[in-house]
This record gives sequence, structure tokens and C-alpha cells, in this order.
Amino acid sequence: MKVTITLKVSENTKQEMIEFFEEFKRPKTPAYAIFQADDADTVVTLYESGKAVFQGISADISAQMWIERERHLNPLKKVETTNSEKKEKKEKEKIVINPKIYYSNSIGSDEVGTGDYFGPIVVTSAYVTKEDISFLEEIGVKDSKKLTDEKILEIVPKIIKKIKYYSIVLSNKEYNQKYSSDINMNKIKAILHNKVLNNLTNEVKNYDYVVVDEFAKPYVYFNYLKDIPNVYRKITFMTKAEDKCLSVACASIISRYIFIKEFSKLSENLGILLPKGASTSVDEVGVKIVKKYGIEKLDEIAKVSFKNTEKIKEKINN
Repeated sequence: MKVTITLKVSENTKQEMIEFFEEFKRPKTPAYAIFQADDADTVVTLYESGKAVFQGISADISAQMWIERERHLNPLKKVETTNSEKKEKKEKEKIVINPKIYYSNSIGSDEVGTGDYFGPIVVTSAYVTKEDISFLEEIGVKDSKKLTDEKILEIVPKIIKKIKYYSIVLSNKEYNQKYSSDINMNKIKAILHNKVLNNLTNEVKNYDYVVVDEFAKPYVYFNYLKDIPNVYRKITFMTKAEDKCLSVACASIISRYIFIKEFSKLSENLGILLPKGASTSVDEVGVKIVKKYGIEKLDEIAKVSFKNTEKIKEKINN
């Protein structure tokens, strides 16, 4: 029986994997992956995020070698793994859809870009009525992370003709001006969510629920907003909300659509193809940008609070 095992690897393990599988790489690489390779009857895919996926009859044997290597190289770090059989059971237990919320008139909000060194943060609130549900299901609305960029570019123009939404695009220049020891990423997210929700709830009156994908416990979320006027409070917080509420799913993929467009524009303006995420390939491109435009360019196009900035500076200085 085929098994899928996922292992989260650190940077040093990732580099060893890249070298080890150099001769076994497949010619085609999936989106966001560094490589895909064959290891006997197992297919190994290493993603930029550091997620290594082992799929095949002997996936457990192939994965075990890298689990042990991760432990050896990073003894103080907890090894994170998942097994497809266990995960499937867990997912079924976790994702419980409440029909009262799913089949209601709802406003949902979600964000993208918070894990990307390059590209803006986009937060969107979206309004979905009961009448919109069948249309959205028919065109395949899901969590943006489960849809390809091509699919998002195809379906979002259809969605935005049908539903009301409000988006905020926070450039990295603005992010860098706001970010400090007192204002972290989650606080920025809370402020932006509050803005898009206030805007849409002022415009739309016939809604039953306002749902936010839970990135912080409710008391923490509202604590972030303690100095903000006009805090919207009637929120239902949910984990995995994109799977449980179509307005959140719409907010997620509209945010992703805008992010893709902005990201492409940024790449075009720089004349350099930018990678998404915050991997070592991002560092390499960061070095090229600094050599071409100077270190100050990062303040404009990157989230300089990320560790990538220090790694880029180290590479430049070495």
C-alpha cells in the first residue's frame, strides 16, 4: 500500500537533501518545489517551505533516513512529521462543517502574502449570500492553498462579478514602516482584518455571520486592536475556515488573485523573476537585487524583518 509521509526539514537538512538527490531528480518539478526525485519505489518532493514529501510503498524507509538526519543536525529541534493514514483520520475529525454557518449569508475575511519575503500582504473580506453558494461550489471555490495560480486567475474574475468584496494591499514599504517590536505581523494582520470587515459590514446589512480564519486566539486578536477605534467584534473565529465557510474561501482566493497580479508586476519592474516564499532561492535572488539596485531596495520590495535579510547581507559581505 502506498503511503505518504511529510517531514518538515531545517535549512541544513534541506541542503543535504538537494545534494543527495541531485542525480535522481525528475526533469519536471511541481509548483513551489525545489526538486522531485525517485528513491527506489518512492517519490521524494522537497518544497521551498522546507516540507519534504515521501510517497510510495517504502516511503517510511526513505523518510526515516531524513528524520534521523534532521535529528542529528538539529538536536534541539522537535522533528515534525505526518503520516497520510493518520492524517486522513485526523483531517476527517478536524474539519466539521456547521451547516448553519456554511448555508448562511456570511462575510468572511482572509489574507495572503504574510509568509512571502517579496510581494505585498493582501487582506480581503467577501460577502456570500445563500443564493451564491451553488454557483461558487460549481466553479470550484476552495481554500486558495489548494488551487493553482492558473485556476485562481481563471475563476476569480467570475467571482468578483457576482459578489461584494473589499481588499487592502499593504506594500512591503508600508509593512516595513509599520513593523516594530510593538507591532508584529499578527498585529498588522488584525488591524487589516478589522479595516476590511468594518468596510464591508458598513456596506452590507443582510448577513448572519462574520467569519475570520483564526490566526490568533480571540482575546489576543482583540488585544492587538485595543488602541484602534471602531473595532468590529461580532466575529466567529474558526480554524481551517476556508474549508468550512465559502465567504472565507472567496476572501482567500481573491486575496491570492491580487497577490499574484502584484507579484508579477513587481518581478516585471525589477526585471528579475522573483520566487515566492522565504526559502534559500529567495536569498539568492535577494543578493542579485542588492547587487543591481543597492541594499536600500529591499526596504521597498521585501519584508526586511524576515531572516532572509540577514542571510542576504551575509552573502553580500562574504
